[in-house]
Amino acid sequence: MSITGLTVEVCVDSLDSAIAAERGGAKRVELSGSLVEGGVTPSAGLIATARQKISVGLQIMVRPRAGDFYYSADEFDVMRRDVLMAKQLGADGVVFGILDADANIDIQRTRALVDLARPIEVTYHRAFDMTADLFRSLQQVMETGADRILTSGGTQTAVEGAEILRQLVQQAGKRPVIMACGGITDQNVQAVIRKTAVREIHVGLRTPAASPMRYRKENISMGTLEGNEYQRFIVLEDKVAQLIRAASAPDA
Repeated sequence: MSITGLTVEVCVDSLDSAIAAERGGAKRVELSGSLVEGGVTPSAGLIATARQKISVGLQIMVRPRAGDFYYSADEFDVMRRDVLMAKQLGADGVVFGILDADANIDIQRTRALVDLARPIEVTYHRAFDMTADLFRSLQQVMETGADRILTSGGTQTAVEGAEILRQLVQQAGKRPVIMACGGITDQNVQAVIRKTAVREIHVGLRTPAASPMRYRKENISMGTLEGNEYQRFIVLEDKVAQLIRAASAPDA
């Protein structure tokens, strides 16, 4: 299988990981804050510095908090401001998802953010996977004008959702682009591409790394989900390169 035409996007939540993703061969980086919470809007400082340091596509997560994707009027205002911030700081695209209380795509507010984001790209993220009917949701996203949908086919992983992903690709046609995500590794990337016909994949490839702190106060936590302040997760250049090599390797 040839990698020609395949876009690999890596999700990161630190500057070092963004740089490593680019060096490993990623064509795009999705920049978030706090991936342990599924990703929230990164700081202006992180966006600006990442834009200075990397030249590949830079997509910015716009998510005002962790949790569900049903947002209040005030939260929506935060999202509007963050879309404008991302544009001003040189992002190539923004990534967001908004649902109503019944887990339908919020067409009106999504379209408003799409229009606000132009001329940069818009990806509708995995809020899509939280809807009850993915094919109806695909039609709704089409109405918003978003360029891309990030999805695992409504399951935990792209491998599990491969058949649904294939059908979504077929139904979507050329737009929106269906970008597969969820547990994609060098071990399964060829199978995912072959079974789904996607031309874009989104990967995490996060590796645990010990903190360089020598003195460690173990009896207090600043709020990490695991309660471990002395472990972080990073993207390694060689892991990205390994996945890209696997995707482009001849079929066994």
